[in-house]
Amino acid sequence: MVKIGVVTGSSRDARVNKQVAEYVLEKAKHVDGAEFELVDIKEFDLPLFNEAMPPAMANKNYEKEENNRWSEKIDSLDGFVFVTPEYNNAITPSLKNAIDYLGPEWGNKAAGIVAYGSTLGVAAQLSLRHILSNANVATVGPAGAFSLFTDFEEMATFRPSEVHNATIQAVLETTAAWSKGLKGTRA
Repeated sequence: MVKIGVVTGSSRDARVNKQVAEYVLEKAKHVDGAEFELVDIKEFDLPLFNEAMPPAMANKNYEKEENNRWSEKIDSLDGFVFVTPEYNNAITPSLKNAIDYLGPEWGNKAAGIVAYGSTLGVAAQLSLRHILSNANVATVGPAGAFSLFTDFEEMATFRPSEVHNATIQAVLETTAAWSKGLKGTRA
């Protein structure tokens, strides 16, 4: 059994991101051989990165308690499904900050991406794939893409079309399969 975190990509008070993450988590109940859990970056309350030692060199020994808590959570997971909004053709600053806080905790794991925005979050997906590749995370091919105009009511309430179900299921199943395959590389 692999453990996969559905990672929120926004920490704003007025975010719709958690609604999308909860939808993904609900769909994950139909994936065999994997246990999914919500990992809300807002709950970790990470300040702007300001550690003395770069994460790649810190050997998972961090100065601040919130960073150690974040490290333990990410280290305990075998894979991720990132749920990210698109801000200015990229991921949110809070998600980038959360990724930058860690080094080896991300490595040799798989990740699926579910994005949304005015242009389906495509630029955010590309940005996140690039960032994750630097952290040695393998991103899966299928990706979820939701429109602020058709999958949200008044850009505030998530109401996805059923047309997305098969794609989201493919993201989840492929992420689980790759997470199982990569688990042995970390032994």
